[in-house]
Amino acid sequence: MTATTAPQGAREARRGADGRERVYTTVGSPVGELLLVGVASATAPGGTALLSLSLPGQKGAASVQDGWRHDPAAFSEVIAQLTSYFAGGLTHFGLEYADSGTEFQRRVWRAVEEIPHGTTATYAEITRRIGGSGVAVRAVGTAIGRNPLLVVRPCHRVVGSDGALRGYAAGLERKEYLLGLEGALTP
Repeated sequence: MTATTAPQGAREARRGADGRERVYTTVGSPVGELLLVGVASATAPGGTALLSLSLPGQKGAASVQDGWRHDPAAFSEVIAQLTSYFAGGLTHFGLEYADSGTEFQRRVWRAVEEIPHGTTATYAEITRRIGGSGVAVRAVGTAIGRNPLLVVRPCHRVVGSDGALRGYAAGLERKEYLLGLEGALTP
């Protein structure tokens, strides 16, 4: 007996430009149904490195592509951590993220990941943390807006210089909800 394999085109459709197969699932949350997209990783908790976490209506959100494999079990660890976060029990995600973005975006995103739970930072502070000048604030804002990992990479913790909620790809009401959940909003 010989094993059959998927036709070449079907195999290629499942993979991104990096050649890795994409898996996905959706999960409900207090901020809407989350779309999780990942790739297999031998070093990731649960075996899946998260490539994208997006919300309905999000600017630049991922969408399921032909050939991606629906695999809820691949995201059991991600879902467990998200469930704990939304229940108020998790203050830091211990997930592996699949590398994406430009070098500049990755520098900005690393700075965003360092903002502690329950606190906020301004776009200007993030710019200073990465060694940028005042004119780089707009580029920092653009990089934050392209964060493919909403909620787990806490770009919702970045606020305007006056403390006002500004620019969240999934909407300011969701940003406000997440900051409220974390106790970062001041009355």
